[in-house]
Amino acid sequence: MISNLEKQECLRILQNNYIGHLAYVYKNAPFIVPITYFYDKKNITIVGYSGEGHKTNALRINSAVALEVAEITAINNWQSIIVHGTFKELSGPNAKHYLHQFSIGIKKILANKENKVVDFIREFSGKTSFESIPIVYQIKIEEITGKERKQLTHNTIN
Repeated sequence: MISNLEKQECLRILQNNYIGHLAYVYKNAPFIVPITYFYDKKNITIVGYSGEGHKTNALRINSAVALEVAEITAINNWQSIIVHGTFKELSGPNAKHYLHQFSIGIKKILANKENKVVDFIREFSGKTSFESIPIVYQIKIEEITGKERKQLTHNTIN
């Protein structure tokens, strides 16, 4: 049975995960890419970072995005959320602060969820080379919705 998730359950899923799929539009075509993110509960935003490239160029032109995050254990047992929001590039000390918050937050999730202890950002993020300055960004959450599917158990009496 598929049903809607309450907002609090959607936020729990967003807070307890760090991998999602970011959707955006560039030159009238949709794109979806996996990202590492951190949910900033205090500011109700998503924090991430990237290098210069297709995604950042596209987001500078059209800041509307969607982020999908899923917890899937089986075909009949899953939860999935969609966040609609707006991309905002950060700079200067503000960017440095949020990149630090991102790193600390992901380390805590990894310790709690996967029982992993990591020391450096390169251990959990695909951007391992900082040859150029990372582009730190926020996604301001405008709407969050979710669905879940739980298999119904049927008891039969013989």
